[in-house]
Amino acid sequence: MIIVDRALQERADAGNPIRVAMVGAGFMGRGIANQILRSTPGMTLAVIANRHLEKARDAYVEAGADPDDIEVVDTVEQLQVAIERGRPAITEDALLACRAGAVDAVVEVTGAIEFGAGVVLEAIEHGKHVVLMNAELDGTIGPILKAKADDAGVLVTACDGDQPGVEMNLYRFVSGIGLTPLLCGNIKGLQDPYRNPTTQEGFAKRWGQNPWMVTSFADGTKISFEQAIVANATGMRVARRGMIGLDFDGHVDELTDRYDVDELRSHGGVVDYVVGTRPGPGVFVLATHDDPKQRHYLNLYKLGEGPLYSFYTPYHLCHFEVPTSVARAVLFDDPVLTPLAGPVVDVVTTAKVDLSAGTELDAMGGYLTYGQAENHDVVQREGLLPVGLAEGCRLRRPLPKDAVLTYADVEVPPGRLHDALREEQDKRFG
Repeated sequence: MIIVDRALQERADAGNPIRVAMVGAGFMGRGIANQILRSTPGMTLAVIANRHLEKARDAYVEAGADPDDIEVVDTVEQLQVAIERGRPAITEDALLACRAGAVDAVVEVTGAIEFGAGVVLEAIEHGKHVVLMNAELDGTIGPILKAKADDAGVLVTACDGDQPGVEMNLYRFVSGIGLTPLLCGNIKGLQDPYRNPTTQEGFAKRWGQNPWMVTSFADGTKISFEQAIVANATGMRVARRGMIGLDFDGHVDELTDRYDVDELRSHGGVVDYVVGTRPGPGVFVLATHDDPKQRHYLNLYKLGEGPLYSFYTPYHLCHFEVPTSVARAVLFDDPVLTPLAGPVVDVVTTAKVDLSAGTELDAMGGYLTYGQAENHDVVQREGLLPVGLAEGCRLRRPLPKDAVLTYADVEVPPGRLHDALREEQDKRFG
């Protein structure tokens, strides 16, 4: 049911727009700024926080803001005044953007875990809803952030438009018409765990993106995080480490014959991905129905005889739908996607090349590691190292290509916030 557009129009008519703070002004951040300023009545982008002010300024200008109207703010008081005057604000201080009383919601779009964790905690402390375009943060310490948000009476949620949010919307639709979802899937065009920023540089340059981020898409790290947060929101698991990952050159509807229903049921439902399936790059849900009368109707409506029925969305529109997520949180207290409780699936660190003792691990989407989805109980039992915590860790011993790293294999840098939150999460959820 579409109700957000009318609710936003009411806010616009009343002259009372939702005021958004955005942290991060990269490729996706610029798209979000453009969408809010040009296409979303009833919402305004009050402030953009970015470590380089010129990128924040550029995001506003590209979206149509008058450069002379943009104010640089260094204090909460300055930001409050800018908001009251209706002038767009930019700042290097992301925490400042979280503290302003006039801000209704914070959109975190950095893709960074340590920095993003601090932003989310600050926003929660100051009573702000948070919309994450940061599956890496969500898939590493999302459950403990959600628990803290619950305690504060605010929401921390993933967003519409990105694949996990699209999957969750489809999951809710399928459940809402009486079927039982058994698989939430993501359609990819490429999967090669050994890609690196050098191999992906040309593609990244063509689209104006960061080669490391593009590499995380290609090497499977990103999709592992995306499916992990869907698992955490639904209670589904992975069928095996790394997921099944069928290479299937056909239509998504034909996947109903490629999965074993009893196996899916035995896991309580699974998250997965497929490569090369049409229509890409969409998402899909495979579901069953226990009522023979309804199965007759489903057959009449061209969904086949079952036992699995295919539902899909043939696209994902990322930044176009982020304002919808903000409105759902602020106006309806409706999270797009958030953990049910503790983690169900994690993303573990895997060697992309042979690694030598003493090597300091680089960031995700780099040259040294890739991420694989694994069930949380296995991760805990085997002491596996989450890839979201791997950057900066130093190897105690050599490891071969494709080895999955454990905490025992590395020295973890001291004093990191995301490590402390992960430890708190493990203690809270067992």
